[in-house]
Amino acid sequence: MTTTTATSSHHLSPAFPGRAPWGTAGKLRAWQQGAMEKYIQEQPRDFLAVATPGAGKTTFALTLASWLLHHHVVQQVTVVAPTEHLKKQWAAAAARIGIKLDPEYSAGPLSKEYDGVAITYAGVGVRPMLHRNRSEQRKTLVILDEIHHAGDSKSWGEACLEAFEPATRRLALTGTPFRSDTNPIPFVTYEEGNDGIRRSSADYTYGYGNALGDGVVRPVIFLSYSGNMRWRTKAGDEIAARLGEPMTKDAVSQAWRTALDPKGEWMPNVLRAADRRLTEVRKSIPDAGGLVIASDQDSARAYAKLIREITGTKATVVLSDDAGASNRIDEFSESTDRWMVAVRMVSEGVDVPRLSVGVYATTISTPLFFAQAVGRFVRSRRRGETASVFLPTIPSLLGFANEMEVERDHVLDRPKKAGEDEDPYAESEKEMAEAERQQDEDTGEQDMLPFEALESDAVFDRVLYNSAEFGMQAHPGSEEEQDYLGIPGLLEPDQVQLLLQKRQARQIAHSRKKPDTEADLLELPAERRPVVSHKELLELRKQLNTMVGAYVHQSGKPHGVIHTELRRVCGGPPSAEATAGQIRERIKKVQEWATRMR
Repeated sequence: MTTTTATSSHHLSPAFPGRAPWGTAGKLRAWQQGAMEKYIQEQPRDFLAVATPGAGKTTFALTLASWLLHHHVVQQVTVVAPTEHLKKQWAAAAARIGIKLDPEYSAGPLSKEYDGVAITYAGVGVRPMLHRNRSEQRKTLVILDEIHHAGDSKSWGEACLEAFEPATRRLALTGTPFRSDTNPIPFVTYEEGNDGIRRSSADYTYGYGNALGDGVVRPVIFLSYSGNMRWRTKAGDEIAARLGEPMTKDAVSQAWRTALDPKGEWMPNVLRAADRRLTEVRKSIPDAGGLVIASDQDSARAYAKLIREITGTKATVVLSDDAGASNRIDEFSESTDRWMVAVRMVSEGVDVPRLSVGVYATTISTPLFFAQAVGRFVRSRRRGETASVFLPTIPSLLGFANEMEVERDHVLDRPKKAGEDEDPYAESEKEMAEAERQQDEDTGEQDMLPFEALESDAVFDRVLYNSAEFGMQAHPGSEEEQDYLGIPGLLEPDQVQLLLQKRQARQIAHSRKKPDTEADLLELPAERRPVVSHKELLELRKQLNTMVGAYVHQSGKPHGVIHTELRRVCGGPPSAEATAGQIRERIKKVQEWATRMR
């Protein structure tokens, strides 16, 4: 199977297939046109369309379903979705173009008024033979929405294979085709590369970069906040650390949880900043809304209380994927209310186009969950809209933010060399299960955590946009922070970049006028303060020691003398306490010395 990218579709006419006689919308986006044309030309039994969140996968799928029904290729449609809310959302979208799907179907004959059913992966897992019989009785199109969920568990994957093996046509959709595990996804083709590794092969791909260029999705401004965290371990030790500084994986996790503790100062300050950003956006987009993605029910309620104190207005709280929660999402979507707080479930597929500002207040750190969470804010309604997402300064999150435009495939094989670490995107299966869990009930895990959050504060750290970083550190509520929060809500992508560059230049100029003694924060531009992991810092120290060792043989000077000289010339503390930027400066300097001696 070959992958067709969206760029190949731009030559098509603006409307495909013109005034569709079967009642669909007359015009499709270029990528939807291209995917339709490819499908109709090839008539495959299985088709995998990978399109970035917010690009319009539902419209493409339902237009294709309408075409297949109209041409009697199929007689009925089955949509499989990850959640109850999405199941109903699919049925509502299908009804708008004349396809009637029953979202409440459970068993028995389907009423003749319906063209098919909308069900969940969990529902298929419970009764695969029921759906197999339906697929055998009538020619069926199966639409597998966010098909990576079919790999969530062995039972779901096997149930999908059993239920839909007889289907006449199968259309698989996903915005994030990668998984953190190596569970194969049903009805997806895997092709072996020259390196012997099997990767998923899409029939049509429309990535975030293409969608951004076409104006289909909004550009995302990430606003990152650092700060000092203090917590107590199970052993009774008190530990203090600053977000963004290299730490062990356990320390990063505990510092992150400390930041998200609603009783500290980090969350109130970040929520206050996010609300100021939302106020700015609403000057151009009056109905713009904000979403806080929380880790658990208790945190969600606490964040909603903080929002009430900050804004004077109540936030919509969505705690579980039940009928009541689904209704609250719909009501929020149709209102002009400012804030919604949700536990995980709004991270994927739920369509609230007016969401413009987000706060990532969960410790889930898989690239799949992050991409789906950010996908809630990128759906474009008018030209010039931007999305703003607030993050803690955590190396993995900043890495995901900087790689928004990277397209990935699902990898089945991960051969490891001796001593080689895991693929950075291969998070543990346990974390993946947590990321994709549909329930949000209390698990008791909070009572078992080996630490107690004591206190936290927040510092505006940087802005990430278009794989570049801007800004110097600033206190919450300062003019410097407001410079970035006050960026207009309607701007072209190149205007955003230019404005960020100007804001940073102004900040640097202002900093230079102050005496060094007045600088209580690290006054360096973001690009000179690279956020690195503990592992990366160890690698840099190792590289410096290797370079110094080589220079010892070249110069005849002892190791200690060279390290002392590097500190004198470059500044900063001993290597064991130096930042990544300081170590890189020393590596560069010792390379310069070595070159001169040749």
